[in-house]
Amino acid sequence: MDSFLQRFSDFVLGALHGFDRVRFRGSIRWLSKTSGVMHFLSKISVLLKDFPDFAEARTKALRKAVEEGAMEQGRTVQYVTSSGTSKEELALEIEAREGMRDGLAAVLASVEPCQTFRVRGNRKTQKLELRSERSKCLFYYHYYRDAQLGWLHTRLQTWFPYTMQICINGREWLGRQMDAAGLKYLRRDNCFAWIDDVVKAQTLVAKQLRTDWQTLLEELAQRSHPLKDSLLPLPTPYYWSVDESEWASDVMFRRQEQLTRLMPAIVRHGMHVLGSVDVMRFLGHKIPAHGDINGLFKGEVITDFKRRPEGVRIKHQLKKNWIKLYDKQGSVLRIETVINDVNDMKSYRGTETAPEGPKAWRRLRKGVADLHRRVQISQQANERYATSLATVEDKTPLKELSEPICRPVTWQGRRARALNPLASADAKILEAISRGEFLVNGFRNRDLRCLLFSTPVDKSQERRQADAVTRYVRLLRAHGLIQKVPKTHRYVTSENGRRIIAALLNARAASADKLLQAA
Repeated sequence: MDSFLQRFSDFVLGALHGFDRVRFRGSIRWLSKTSGVMHFLSKISVLLKDFPDFAEARTKALRKAVEEGAMEQGRTVQYVTSSGTSKEELALEIEAREGMRDGLAAVLASVEPCQTFRVRGNRKTQKLELRSERSKCLFYYHYYRDAQLGWLHTRLQTWFPYTMQICINGREWLGRQMDAAGLKYLRRDNCFAWIDDVVKAQTLVAKQLRTDWQTLLEELAQRSHPLKDSLLPLPTPYYWSVDESEWASDVMFRRQEQLTRLMPAIVRHGMHVLGSVDVMRFLGHKIPAHGDINGLFKGEVITDFKRRPEGVRIKHQLKKNWIKLYDKQGSVLRIETVINDVNDMKSYRGTETAPEGPKAWRRLRKGVADLHRRVQISQQANERYATSLATVEDKTPLKELSEPICRPVTWQGRRARALNPLASADAKILEAISRGEFLVNGFRNRDLRCLLFSTPVDKSQERRQADAVTRYVRLLRAHGLIQKVPKTHRYVTSENGRRIIAALLNARAASADKLLQAA
């Protein structure tokens, strides 16, 4: 991100990183599986044949309590019969019509698909069985204009096991924080085109990340679920997880025409320069030594382009996660990472039973306990994408960029040879150190060995490979392309190194026809 901001420092007011929308899911963990539900029914002495009546009675009680609670607050429940109706737009219309400012704005009801449990007969065993199935039931949507969080909504499933969702808008929340802090800003739609003090605004975002999520979400759930603590016979607290998170980096330009002039080059870069391997690197996936997508990878990387009324949008999708880039309200360039699936991601933590015990890289959880790591992954993805854009429309002649590294230099009293970026050997090392997974965490000698050489057959060959990489590392340090991370054995590419390497590799990959046309 720093290299992009430095590259366009004359045009940019600053960059703001934070949540766009976050959808939390409240579920009862021991009622999420058939075995857990069976244990629950055994505890409360409910037979399988009586389960449908048990669940229906509680659904009726819940629906009655929700609708009576809405009436007490001067709201009537409005049923939405069409899936094509935007519930948020309808809620905003109701709020404007009723003249509401804070509090409950609207309560909407809609029949939608859900995951639930049904009792079925098994012909082979001649017994009843409990099965997890997809079905449909009524959902209640509560829309609020909250004094602390701004515009938000909850979604409550009225059929067993009564899961709940809460959707918070990080930009709405930040707007309330800046109002309380007396910080001036210009807001357009769901982004800020100008902020009086961007650094102070970023500290307010940092406060969001230190929220006691369990307490906050429980309080919000209590407003929309009047029977939350009494609906089921046994105590069944919600386990809060993150269904979907949108982490956005907004680069605010001084004038609209500056971003308008730059967008065609950014779109060309996103559509024609960035490939599937790049997208996988941005999202933190490890790429095999041969530099191509692993044959074991199951999925696809999709890049598409859309032109919308508010601007253009590029979307790079990898399975259920994606990175989006678009211009908002004319003067804001947004890079946004959306995470729905965390199965391929890791968190450095203890176990659930011993969170303060020995830490290791373990599977990232969807629970709010690992939200800080999800934010870190999203921010790193945004920064990698922004770094790739740092060379867009760079009018510095390639000759000026390449000349310093294409001649010998003296470093620490010793001579270092010139680099030849067009030669396969030197180009291979430049490609290796510019990989996305190395941009944040850096690389070690052994990381480069597996990329540059085949698997060693014995210890002596492994040692020769390690020595060769050491010589390459010294050469790259001599030319200022990489720098050592203090007190570690890791190295990272320098800001100037990223710019030079990106330009050289793009030029090396350019077709002869394009170069001749440019000439």
